[in-house]
Amino acid sequence: MPDPTEPWYTPGSPQQPVPGNPYASEGFGPPPGPPPRRRRFGGAPVIAAAVALLLVAVGGGVYALADRGKDGPATPVAKESSSPSAPMAPPGSPAVGTPQAKHIPTTEEINAARKPGDAATWIVDDKTDLPSGHQKLYDLWIVGDTVVQALHRKVAAYRLSDGAEVWSMPLPAPVCETPANPTPDGKVVLVYHKRADSGRNNRCNQLRMIDLKTGKPGWYKELPETGDGDNTFIVHSAISAGTFAIARSMKATAYRVDDGTELFDIPWEDPGKCFPDDVAGGSRLLVKSDCAIDVDQSKNHSQLREIDPLTGKVLWRHRTRTGWKVGSMISVDPVVFTTENAVDHIDDWRVVALGPGGKPGTTIDPRGTSIERCAGYGSGGDIQPCRGTAVGNGLIVLGGNDRIRLYDLATGKFLWGVKSNELRTLHPLRAEKGKAVLVYESATPSRPGRTFLMGPGAAGTEKVVLRHPASTTVQEYEMAGGRLAYADGRVVITSASVSGADDQHEARMLSFAPGPP
Repeated sequence: MPDPTEPWYTPGSPQQPVPGNPYASEGFGPPPGPPPRRRRFGGAPVIAAAVALLLVAVGGGVYALADRGKDGPATPVAKESSSPSAPMAPPGSPAVGTPQAKHIPTTEEINAARKPGDAATWIVDDKTDLPSGHQKLYDLWIVGDTVVQALHRKVAAYRLSDGAEVWSMPLPAPVCETPANPTPDGKVVLVYHKRADSGRNNRCNQLRMIDLKTGKPGWYKELPETGDGDNTFIVHSAISAGTFAIARSMKATAYRVDDGTELFDIPWEDPGKCFPDDVAGGSRLLVKSDCAIDVDQSKNHSQLREIDPLTGKVLWRHRTRTGWKVGSMISVDPVVFTTENAVDHIDDWRVVALGPGGKPGTTIDPRGTSIERCAGYGSGGDIQPCRGTAVGNGLIVLGGNDRIRLYDLATGKFLWGVKSNELRTLHPLRAEKGKAVLVYESATPSRPGRTFLMGPGAAGTEKVVLRHPASTTVQEYEMAGGRLAYADGRVVITSASVSGADDQHEARMLSFAPGPP
């Protein structure tokens, strides 16, 4: 075990970027990320005083206290440039006064202000007119050499190499649901509202298949309703092996993605007592059900089933204990999810990893560690993805607020953790070999974020993979790591939502990748 008194690195010493990126060939990890915390709680994150980064021994593992010192760039200001190609003015905070449209720097301005060793960066400033209020940004999909995302009444693809818009497709009404992942060949089914307005009783029941490689629309359907507990005001969807599953209220149905053919209904079990209400996809199709519905929630429980996506056959079932329910899926392979007390679902929760056939495996109790469920997002909305988490290489990684903790998948044993004293959000991008994790660290109002590799060792174990340029600090801070994707050494970031107000216009997307030395 490392000496707990040994500094992780000497405060004020330069942190050397890793040349290139040794992880470029290993694909991409899940895009978990919490909604911006200043919006959830009504104020900007509190920035604590900077202190040295120290290691302390905790619970048999190594716990790193992380801070980046006081040598960051000055507080950023977004200033209007004299011409589109002019270098970006030094960043800083805008003066208090009459609200006015903010300047979003161009990719050219950002890269003109890059320093040697900074990541190559592009930015997307989507000027689509949006309604007032905050508009949700949906799942990020990496398809070929593009990243695709839906916002309001538009789906757009941006080239990973430079952020240029490759295609966009308008929709007749706002999007209300997207699955976490497309099919292996790049197709997805979007769900959007029946009407273009945002009024009450606007059903979420219009299905449209899209080929994300080309942006061309495919089949269209309207979800049928019989009035037998299958209302479509709130729906949840998932894709697995070419099958699109959608759950609404107490009914779930599967369709073939290629042509929209209805394949099967996902049935109730223990009739009248166990209703399918959510789905998760990827390499497995999982269906969550709430069971033994009772006014006294302590008498209820949840059931998780794996369904063969081609036939609808139930492969296994897992039942929570009475008084507990399934929260959010951290991983579908292996199956790892949060479970929470049906009565005290805020504070009383666990992480469960199932073994083969849905049999009970490891249980982790993160209470008392200041780790929040799914990075503070909890189990609201869809059960997939659980933001601020990662699973891989025999590790379960929990994080997304100001700390990250790693656990052994097989035993549930705590291995090590890292904490930021600046209350920056730390988002695990991918669990690596050797009990290490690739981490995205969000920006503060005065310093940019960064992407680094962290392991359980002492001095010298932190390796900065991407040093984000100071010229994007304002935009990166506003995004707060709302949604993240990692592909071939490149990090893509968006907010969880953007404002429709002209004087609060925000950048749509940021991306960082290894640049020239």
